Amino acid sequence: MRTRFKEHLSQRFPFIKGKRILLAISGGMDSVVLGDLCQNSELDFALAHCNFSLREKESDEDEIFVRNLGEKWGKTVFVKKFDTQKIAAEIKCSIQVTARELRYEWFEMLAEQSNFDYIFTAHQTDDNLETFLINTLRGTGLEGLTGIPEINGKILRPLLPFSRKEIEFYAKLHKISWREDSSNASSKYLRNKMRHQVIPILKKENPDLLESFKKTQDHLQDSSDLLIEYQSVLLREIVEEKGEVLEFNIQKIQEKLNPKAVLYYLLKDFGFTAWEDIHTLLTSQTGKIIFSPSHRLLKNRGMLVLSKNSSEESENKEVVIQEFNSEIHFELGQLLFESAQKYQKSGKDQIYVDKNSINFPLKLRKWKESDYFYPFGMDGKKKLSNYLKDEKFSLFDKEKIWVLTSEEKIVWIVGQRADERFRINSENSNILRILFLPKSRIPVPLI
Repeated sequence: MRTRFKEHLSQRFPFIKGKRILLAISGGMDSVVLGDLCQNSELDFALAHCNFSLREKESDEDEIFVRNLGEKWGKTVFVKKFDTQKIAAEIKCSIQVTARELRYEWFEMLAEQSNFDYIFTAHQTDDNLETFLINTLRGTGLEGLTGIPEINGKILRPLLPFSRKEIEFYAKLHKISWREDSSNASSKYLRNKMRHQVIPILKKENPDLLESFKKTQDHLQDSSDLLIEYQSVLLREIVEEKGEVLEFNIQKIQEKLNPKAVLYYLLKDFGFTAWEDIHTLLTSQTGKIIFSPSHRLLKNRGMLVLSKNSSEESENKEVVIQEFNSEIHFELGQLLFESAQKYQKSGKDQIYVDKNSINFPLKLRKWKESDYFYPFGMDGKKKLSNYLKDEKFSLFDKEKIWVLTSEEKIVWIVGQRADERFRINSENSNILRILFLPKSRIPVPLI
């Protein structure tokens, strides 16, 4: 197995040569064998052990075992103790998920702080099969069926080609001792049920189960690779980036053989799970919206518009301009105020007003349903909400509308339209130019 391990490292992970490795070790059979293999492969590695304080004396004995192992191998040992039950209760999450998150967060931090290039974990083929079956029960997508990734950023899993049986044989052959986790025998956890009850039956039916499983996963991974390539084609054909939002062309989605699958692969990285509702969105009325924890998807005529969720803090923000100022920063960019010698044509990015017609303090704020204004070049007033509707602004577009006001009167719908009441009426007017500079056009200072 030592020869196979070295060959596997050179074929699959040639880039680790001369690199510093942080080896995650629990004290159990798999991680101890991985440590022994790394030691015999003369890798530059240190040990990282998590004491989750879940089995009282046993957890502490595991820690002592790992420390002794590090001393035996002449390796540095890092240990982190967690009050896992308390943390799980605070964040309202299961013990298993909490321990996993704590473990990987600490490994990443430790690797960053102590300049380790990669992190080794001791997942093997049986772990992969258990994960596959658990994900199948939960109705996972293709990503869940391709199993535990061998390479995931800095995290590498060099034992994945080896079975639990092979690892145990190696440990006994070389008289390697390890710690048994008593919780692994409990049927309380789904993974243990798979390990002790389900998989033995499957192996009895098919003695070559692990080999068959490896072939199946190879086929699934090939399919996944093709889909990733096709996803880039879909992005170019269907999606257009407009500022901070993405627009998905509904007609082009519906022309595909399986629009539901197309939606899944275009949107799966944005936290959505209600795929039936998202599919229904294609034929819904304009204005319907679906939320994920991080994003919103809006039906707006012939488009699905994707945007990050807005925050209440942003929605309630207001800028008070106490006196003439040359530069005002706000959520969308900057407003620049400057005196002008003569009037030029107003537009979406600039307006000219009679300075004597405005009174400080000015306010720069989000628009409200009760707002109305006198559109420049038109007679009479109009509700701002009706103006935005007539101009076919989407819900997300409306969230980005700010108004500049003087004594609660709208001077400018910033970046859109000025108010007739503040126009230049004579050549003798004291002319003020107000320029809107969106974030995308703000010059980056030279350093």
